[in-house]
Amino acid sequence: MTISLSDKQNAAIATIKDWYSNRSKDQQVCRVFGYAGVGKSTIVKYAIDELGLSTEKPGEVLYAAFTGKAALVMTRKGTPASTIHSLVYRVSEPTPQEIEKLEKEAAEIRAGLQARGVAERLFEEARLRSLELRLKDAHKPRFVLNAESAVRDCKLLVLDEVSMVGAEMARDLLAFGKPTLVLGDPGQLPPVKGEGAFDAPNPDVMLTEVHRQAGESAVLRLATLAREGKWIPHGHHDDFVWKMRRNDVGPEQLLKADQVICGRNATRIQLNVAMKRAAGFDAVFPGGNGEKLICLKNRNDVGLVNGMFVTLDDIKDDGDDIAFTASITSEDGKKIGGGATGKGERFRIWRGPFLDHVMPDPERERREYQKKRTAVECVWGWAITCHKSQGSSWPNIVIYDDGLGRTAEDRARWLYTAITRAERGLVLLD
Repeated sequence: MTISLSDKQNAAIATIKDWYSNRSKDQQVCRVFGYAGVGKSTIVKYAIDELGLSTEKPGEVLYAAFTGKAALVMTRKGTPASTIHSLVYRVSEPTPQEIEKLEKEAAEIRAGLQARGVAERLFEEARLRSLELRLKDAHKPRFVLNAESAVRDCKLLVLDEVSMVGAEMARDLLAFGKPTLVLGDPGQLPPVKGEGAFDAPNPDVMLTEVHRQAGESAVLRLATLAREGKWIPHGHHDDFVWKMRRNDVGPEQLLKADQVICGRNATRIQLNVAMKRAAGFDAVFPGGNGEKLICLKNRNDVGLVNGMFVTLDDIKDDGDDIAFTASITSEDGKKIGGGATGKGERFRIWRGPFLDHVMPDPERERREYQKKRTAVECVWGWAITCHKSQGSSWPNIVIYDDGLGRTAEDRARWLYTAITRAERGLVLLD
């Protein structure tokens, strides 16, 4: 299909080509920004083609995104992509022996405190505090830069959804010295901690002209109002877009949406408990009856992606105190694992995220880390936070506006990001 590009889009393509051909040695990053509906991905594909580069030649052009789901969506649309983490990092995890050594040292200090003099005791107490801080995070894997990353030999790195990329990750990406084209939307949410590393003013390209077809969308009109911090009136905005009161919609009606999006984790838990009960699922753990679940952690070895929706089948309690076993089907209807047989395989599924809906325990992950390292992590997915939704879209969504946002700017970015997850239908509840 031939696409008629606007003058501004052609000018953007020319800017990208000029940067890559003439300026990329002195300016490593070219930033192409624009709001929803302006065609950022389209102009990048045109620019890459005109530069004579190809995503089909192994390693020549690499695409990456912050979230696994965003990379998965790009791949499904014909642009093979990976997460930034898997592209440039390798995982370094502490061994049980290393953790045991720290615990033993801390125990010895505690046992000897009473026998110390005042000065010695103060010193030993300081050592103990330091060890306890190290132990608190000792179970967590560390990501270290992978010197053998495919980025080392590529000609162009393209990063999508860069609003979520923080300063440390950006520094690691740019350490390979490759020309890097970043695509961003300045209206979207920044990283959970800090600000986006590429979100500085004055990008190389700023697209504001919306495609004619996109401009006719009530979803986009509401997104623009949200981004500008303007009030969105209650009522119907077209046949598929409404704003209503939260009290007017119950969990049974929420189940009709392709996805419910909220702001806070506490709201997510509350909505999931109500929606799973409305769907007829009262048990603490899944029963293999088609419950909606979302994957919480990448398992690249078997094709599980953080943010992917899954269902569990043939669930069994094998006497494991922290996990049960099940086979897993992806949202594409494919069995996970099993190699060429296509029959799938059984996985350990960590109980922790499900228990947190009824018995929250902030120490659970630290306590069970060693045992659950190889387990799949998933949880109820009828409702998810807006941060978890980034990089995804659905035909029809419900946004449960729980007031997240410390400032007016935070509120605007959260609501804009949530609204732009809708492809056609939207119900905004406040």
